[in-house]
Amino acid sequence: MDWSWFHRLGSPPHVYRIAGRLVPWLGWPAAMLILAGLYGGLVLAPPDYQQGDGFRIVYVHAPSAWMSLLVYTTMGSAAAVGLIWRMKVAHAVAASCAPIGASFTLAALVTGMLWGKPMWGTYWQWDPRLTSELILLFLFLGYMGLRDAFEDTQRADRASAVLAIVGLVNVPIIHYSVEWWNSLHQTPSVMKLGRPSMPASMVVPLLLMLAGFTLYFAAVLLTRLRGEVLRRERSASWVKEALQS
Repeated sequence: MDWSWFHRLGSPPHVYRIAGRLVPWLGWPAAMLILAGLYGGLVLAPPDYQQGDGFRIVYVHAPSAWMSLLVYTTMGSAAAVGLIWRMKVAHAVAASCAPIGASFTLAALVTGMLWGKPMWGTYWQWDPRLTSELILLFLFLGYMGLRDAFEDTQRADRASAVLAIVGLVNVPIIHYSVEWWNSLHQTPSVMKLGRPSMPASMVVPLLLMLAGFTLYFAAVLLTRLRGEVLRRERSASWVKEALQS
């Protein structure tokens, strides 16, 4: 098996160039998908028979919650690759994921609270799903804080990678919390076996938002990764050449 592609991904100048080429191809489709999803969800989709128009917050809440798990999984996986194979680029990917993931997690919590007030009568309940999602936010913040605690980049990479890997155990807990424990949070309506319990007029905009948020994450991740690579390789000769070209 040819593993040359894997080794090229460990090359900072190669990753910097590839990331720069991919960002526009990810960013513009992300914007179009999100705009289409918002129009479909906020304008075209009918009101929910129980929640009325209040359900429309799901078009931001659900994609944000999904992305919080995807970003953390990406961060933890990249940290593991960096720790096992000692790839500096993998650590750079993990470091670039953290603020993005924290933003998505915060958005999921805030929109969930705004939905919870009219539906549950309170902004917050120590529900298993909500509590584990809050722990996820603390893991993102803890990862960033741990990195900042070390002046040496290699020590920061190793210490934060261990935290990121250990924190991966929280991802399945969040996902299955509504099935493992009694929860106020509703069970999955789209990501489940069998047909979705939502009508197509509601599901299609939600899927567009999920796709748009995913491409948006990829675009922002590559943009941040380019900056992280430049920071780490600022004394390398290829950086001066890249900035001058």
